[in-house]
Amino acid sequence: MGILFGRTLDTLVYLVMAFAQWRIGRGILAWAAKAGWPVKALRSALIACAVALALGTLLSYHIIAAFVPLDYRVAGGLRASAFIWGCGSTAGWVIYHFLRLAKIWPEPQTNPSRRRWLFAAGSAAIVSPFAVMGWGTFLERTDFRIREVDLPVAGLPDDLAGLRIVQLSDIHLSAFLSPAEFARVVDAANELRPHLTLVTGDLISMHGDPLDACLDQLARLRADAGVLGCLGNHELYTGSEDYVTQQGARQGILFLRSRTRQLRFGAATLNIGGVDYQRMSSRRQYLPGAEQMLVPGAVNLLLSHNPDVFPVAAKQGWDVTVAGHTHGGQVTVEILNRSLNAARFFTPFVYGSYQLGRSAMYVTRGIGTIAMPTRIGAPPETALLRLRKA
Repeated sequence: MGILFGRTLDTLVYLVMAFAQWRIGRGILAWAAKAGWPVKALRSALIACAVALALGTLLSYHIIAAFVPLDYRVAGGLRASAFIWGCGSTAGWVIYHFLRLAKIWPEPQTNPSRRRWLFAAGSAAIVSPFAVMGWGTFLERTDFRIREVDLPVAGLPDDLAGLRIVQLSDIHLSAFLSPAEFARVVDAANELRPHLTLVTGDLISMHGDPLDACLDQLARLRADAGVLGCLGNHELYTGSEDYVTQQGARQGILFLRSRTRQLRFGAATLNIGGVDYQRMSSRRQYLPGAEQMLVPGAVNLLLSHNPDVFPVAAKQGWDVTVAGHTHGGQVTVEILNRSLNAARFFTPFVYGSYQLGRSAMYVTRGIGTIAMPTRIGAPPETALLRLRKA
């Protein structure tokens, strides 16, 4: 639907959340006054909570986080608390008013036994958003999976048929993905014994996150033909592109930035090109000059963090595109056999395999999370891609 629509939606969501917090605060104060509680002290506590929520929200902006000297775990905790409480309480507030409008919430004149039942059912519905987010935070967020995919490639040479490629993306090593947790992912990737391993960006989330620890874990990856990668938007936002490129090279990881690497498998050549994150504001000029990286007679594979470049890549002649960025929606709901999530407001290529003419693409759900440390309906994955003849 486009970046403009997506940003407009983001703004509306923030405004609705702010309005809901104001109404919730007013309701709490009214209830406290009626119950004889110390309203002045409670008002001060609510103001302090509002300041903390506002700070957590502001810390989600890189330009602000870069100048706030907080430990990444503290900053991450503030961000997560702001988003979890903001989203959960706003959803609960909306549910409460829906129940009242639908006359499901018990009124004072309701029969006492029916009133108790309606109150219990309504209360359960109001707190259900927190229960769902708790599941996504404490269980599904670290439910690391292996996703095996046969990727059909037109004109694939015999010597590349069955080539095993591991893809890791959107690691976001931070307060909510520890080096120890990511080490489990690296160990599982190595057990797949890939011919080639690809890393498609977003090693960390924010300024101050443990970038070196992430690179140290990536250096443990093992593949017959080595480890190649491209950079994501969070490397751009944190100003770490050059550091990741240089330090990665020292540790045996080649991050391709508008350059290629040719690999020979028998008589066949796999030409791998990589590009930096392509800003959505420049979508009319995606992949400038990338067609010059194509090698005639080779199978050309493009590493791009964001998948919305796929139509341009297919038009230029790339046989395969490997991408991430979307987290598979991170929080996704199935309605009428269709997945609904925020990523669909920005790109039609959210998760899985896609085909345009002779060109194929795979978009992975990735490993980590951003904003809320929650995954619902989109568990983290390591992708094992097997190239097959189309």
